[in-house]
Amino acid sequence: MMHPGMMYWWRSRHGGAYRAYAGCGTTDRGSDARRWHAFEAAGMDSDDLGAGAFGVRRPLRFLAFKLELDDEQVGKLAAILADLKTERAQAEVDGRRAVSAFADAVASASFDAQRAAEGGTIRVRAAEHLRDVVHTALGRIHALLRPEQREKLAYLIRTGTLRI
Repeated sequence: MMHPGMMYWWRSRHGGAYRAYAGCGTTDRGSDARRWHAFEAAGMDSDDLGAGAFGVRRPLRFLAFKLELDDEQVGKLAAILADLKTERAQAEVDGRRAVSAFADAVASASFDAQRAAEGGTIRVRAAEHLRDVVHTALGRIHALLRPEQREKLAYLIRTGTLRI
C-alpha cells in the first residue's frame, strides 16, 4: 500500500501527465500536465526541486536538524552558506578559465608556456581564495554555535557526513 503523501509524486512520474510531457502519448488529466509544465517552466528540476549540489536549502535543513539550531542561528547560518555557495560558483568559473588557458596552450602549433602558466596561476589563486573563504566561514559558524553544537558539527565533518 502506498502512503498517501507519495501519490502526487507517483502520478507525476508514472501517470498520464508524465507520459504527455515526454511526448509518449496523451492524457485525460490536462490539469496535471499544465502543472507539470508550469513546474518545469519555473526552472525547477524534478529530481532536486531546484537545489544545486551546494545549494543552501538542503544543507541548512540538515544542519538545523542535526545541530538543533534555533531560528536566529538558522538565519545566520543561511547567510554563511549562501556566501559559500557564491564563492564556490566563482571558483568553478575560475576553474573553467584555467582549463581554457591550458587548452589554448596546447592548441597552437608550438606549446605556449606563458598561457599554460596563466592557467596555473588562475587555478592556484582560485584555490587560495576559496581556502580563505572557507576559513572565514568556519570561523563565523564557530562563533554562531554553542559548545555542544560545535562538537556535533565536528563529528559530522570528521565522519564525512558533511563536506565543507
